[in-house]
Amino acid sequence: MKPSLHPEYRFVVFRDISNNTEFLTRTSIHERNFKGTATIDGNEYPVVLVDISATSHPFFTGQQKLMDAEGRVEKFNRKYGLGGAPA
Repeated sequence: MKPSLHPEYRFVVFRDISNNTEFLTRTSIHERNFKGTATIDGNEYPVVLVDISATSHPFFTGQQKLMDAEGRVEKFNRKYGLGGAPA
């Protein structure tokens, strides 16, 4: 590999700001995105703040609301008087 061609690949702690969970992983994210440090198992790592992660996303937590597609079509037809539905 050529020197100075590839970004530095290092351990970083990602912190979900909505529920304050943290996870340690490796990334090549730039240093300007770091917001302090965190100590895990006696080692200090830079922190990157994220708005949403798998621990807070509605799809992964089971809080996702499923929309009734048929109900939306019927509501549209009622609103605009289409399909013989009462207006």
